[in-house]
Amino acid sequence: MPTHTNFTCVILESPFAHEKEFERNIAYTRACMRDCLLKGEAPFASHLLYTQIGILNDLDPYERALGIEAGLQWGVAASKSVVYIDLGISAGMRQGIQRALEEGRTIEQRNLPGFQEWFRSYQLLSTSCTGVSGSEHLIK
Repeated sequence: MPTHTNFTCVILESPFAHEKEFERNIAYTRACMRDCLLKGEAPFASHLLYTQIGILNDLDPYERALGIEAGLQWGVAASKSVVYIDLGISAGMRQGIQRALEEGRTIEQRNLPGFQEWFRSYQLLSTSCTGVSGSEHLIK
């Protein structure tokens, strides 16, 4: 039985659109979502949702901008934006931070607990699982 009954709605900012690091960024964002949930938050990460097959093509600039804007619209429902910074701050994250500032939403910078261990495990898994890709959600 969950111990959290009143979740705090948050916008999750993490890196995504980096051609060479899609799989890493997807795995990282999933780990960040887990961290939010364990903290009693209900995270919204539009970059994981809108880029799935049949929704939007993140490689098309118009559709990418459409997805970012749609995700930012959810900000009115969020108490704060949580920005996970272990992998740096991307252009898309900066856009989300700027929108949060404009709307007066609290911004909380975070590091993923156990990031170094997570990153080592990710590297081991990604090198040992050839032929396994996390980018199947992208429309090419």
